[in-house]
Amino acid sequence: MNSMWFEILLIVLLILLNGGLALSELALVSARKARLEKLAKEGDSKSRLALELAESPDSFLSAIQIGITFIGILAGAYGGATVAKMLSEYLVVFPLLAPYGKTIAFAVVVITITYLSVVIGELVPKRLALNNPEKLARLVAGPIKRLSRLTHPLVLLLSGSTNLMLHLFHVKPSTEPTVTEEEIKLLIDQGTQAGTFQEFEQDTIERVFRLADRKVAYLMTHRADIVWLDVNESQAETKRKIAEHKYSFYPIVQDSMDNVVGVMRAKELLALTMEGKPINLKEICRKPLYVSETTPAVKVMELFKKSGMHIALVVDEYGEILGLVTFDDILRSVFEDIEDAPAGEKEIMEREDGSWLVAGSLPLDEFMDYMEVGEIDEEDQMGMNTVGGFVMAQIGTVPTEGQRFEWRGLKCEVVDMDGRRVDKILVSRIEN
Repeated sequence: MNSMWFEILLIVLLILLNGGLALSELALVSARKARLEKLAKEGDSKSRLALELAESPDSFLSAIQIGITFIGILAGAYGGATVAKMLSEYLVVFPLLAPYGKTIAFAVVVITITYLSVVIGELVPKRLALNNPEKLARLVAGPIKRLSRLTHPLVLLLSGSTNLMLHLFHVKPSTEPTVTEEEIKLLIDQGTQAGTFQEFEQDTIERVFRLADRKVAYLMTHRADIVWLDVNESQAETKRKIAEHKYSFYPIVQDSMDNVVGVMRAKELLALTMEGKPINLKEICRKPLYVSETTPAVKVMELFKKSGMHIALVVDEYGEILGLVTFDDILRSVFEDIEDAPAGEKEIMEREDGSWLVAGSLPLDEFMDYMEVGEIDEEDQMGMNTVGGFVMAQIGTVPTEGQRFEWRGLKCEVVDMDGRRVDKILVSRIEN
């Protein structure tokens, strides 16, 4: 009797040990690295060790798997060979059960061990690990590190055998990222539905992702809209322009935008003009920063940071200036909704009849998202970055007011031209 209870106690301890390994595995894998890094920087040695394990999971995951497998074998051996045999001996006293004693005992032991292994050895520990992964990761980091060292020779043997088998079957390691952008977006969307994130937070995060793919040509102020200061104009005219337009930066040119000599911050210019001394714009301006129209917006932000400049001139492949972009332009593309602008500056304005008045300067991808018509293919886009450019590409020439075309269930009409530039279009959905 005592022997049987000893065997049962040993099986329970093995199952509890299995649960500890399962808890350790999930805690270390699911712990937030940012949180562990913060604690490690504050001098917490346990967090530093947990972070070390989390950054190279192969070794400790293999060690844990070896431990779980070894425990499963021991629990099965003791349960099947020892406890089941002892239990069958007690069933002999029941005449009806005696012929089937071994079978019943084996079934009872297998079902009981399986139940305890699943609940105590897997489900409960993993639920605990998910509830507080960082705290538990710090707690188990030391023991798991020692287990990794103890099983290191066996891990090397098993890893080598695994790699050899994969090589024989011509299986190459995956080069895909462990987490994709689409998976992160899906998680954020689920978090919004669950109430963890607010809708504006989700929208901002998605705009940040889009920024990585967006070319600076989408965000620039076009050449025709640039307000510049001429080195040959009077100080009074310079002050008037700065006071009227209230921009943070201005290009400094000589006669026209074809001859840019530099850029200048508005507040620096105002400070100098207030002194009343003669100002030579050509001498005090800074050397301009040039970027290609195809440069990603994120790359431009990096250039701003390195150069200390917050304004860049955008050029085409021939070096001709197409426009300019500032640090504020890029930030607005992330944090400012196209419907949040003042009424006179909205790039999309919905009218009472359900149609929309759209600015020609609106980035084309924002228009596509707003109208929910899917992504535009290269054939339709024809290299255009704005709604105005897209309209010209669809019509095939410089349009005139009143010209119309239909595209993907939308009816578009040019309602205002600014010279040869499309200023406003009227968009409505075509009813089936």
